[in-house]
Amino acid sequence: MVVSRGVSLHGSSRLRRTSQFSSSADSVPQLDTQAVCPSGRHVGGLGHETVLQGQSRARKHPPERLSEVVVDRILEVRDQPPDGLGRPPGAKAILYYLPRDADLLAQGQRLPRSSRTIYRILRQAGRIRRRRPRVQEPTERPAPMSQWQLDFKDASSVAVEADGKRPHVVEVLNSIAEGTSVLVAAQVRSDFTAETSLQAVADLLRTHGCPQQLTFDRDPRFVSSPQGSDFPSALLRFCDCLGLAVHLCDPHHPEQNGAVSRSHRSYQQECLAVQRPGTLEEVRAVTEQFVQHYNFQRPLKAPQLWQPTAAPRFSSLAGPARGARPGQPRSLAGGV
Repeated sequence: MVVSRGVSLHGSSRLRRTSQFSSSADSVPQLDTQAVCPSGRHVGGLGHETVLQGQSRARKHPPERLSEVVVDRILEVRDQPPDGLGRPPGAKAILYYLPRDADLLAQGQRLPRSSRTIYRILRQAGRIRRRRPRVQEPTERPAPMSQWQLDFKDASSVAVEADGKRPHVVEVLNSIAEGTSVLVAAQVRSDFTAETSLQAVADLLRTHGCPQQLTFDRDPRFVSSPQGSDFPSALLRFCDCLGLAVHLCDPHHPEQNGAVSRSHRSYQQECLAVQRPGTLEEVRAVTEQFVQHYNFQRPLKAPQLWQPTAAPRFSSLAGPARGARPGQPRSLAGGV
């Protein structure tokens, strides 16, 4: 055994003890597997694979079934909620009440330990109905620049003044052409009300022409009241006078305005979150740059926009919308 020169006294004694243990271990007789089985395939009558094979932890026997008394009690709690609970209890609530039932504890009944077991019992007894799969109905892509979606986007990077307007300091009214995802306009203001929103929509139609349909949600600045029970708002009457079809999104269905919502995500991630504008002027500057990049440089998924150069692919779509469609007032078609 070789020992280095830099070993201390304690280290040398430790090495001597190790050498003694190793010599004593060498003297212990070892089992010769070749002598037991020359082929080396079996040891003690079992194969090597059998000896070294891991044991599965999966359940070997099915769990004990719940008694009818427990099942009836689960259904009774579901049908007759406990005092103070003003709703039919679900699986987790029933799992909470069962261990507190004095009758079941006195009988020593086996209780379920998982809410999944209770949910399965409720399903089998018809207390919980299976939800029907939602059938997605495909929609046809509208003609380019024929249907627009409008919505407000908050520029959250602008700091809130101490004595100024609290929420929505600066907002952007984005207009997206449905079917092509062309960003028609992005109007930045700090005073969007029902009156200024109508003015912004009028400027939008005066600049880019009138589409066949406008889609927006039930923002009070658009419809005056979310329920639509009041007298039609000025914006709705304005669109009706121009012959524009208006599609109001149903409550709790933001997917009906999905094109502009998706553009808001790109606008937030690629512009506002990167540039971090802090004033109204800065928001207008970065938004104008984003509109140019979004329409002429950023690739879009619409097949109508895949052209060799950026300018022809956008001008071919924007051209027809700038002219007056049949029945459009001349003031909006040719300007005032």
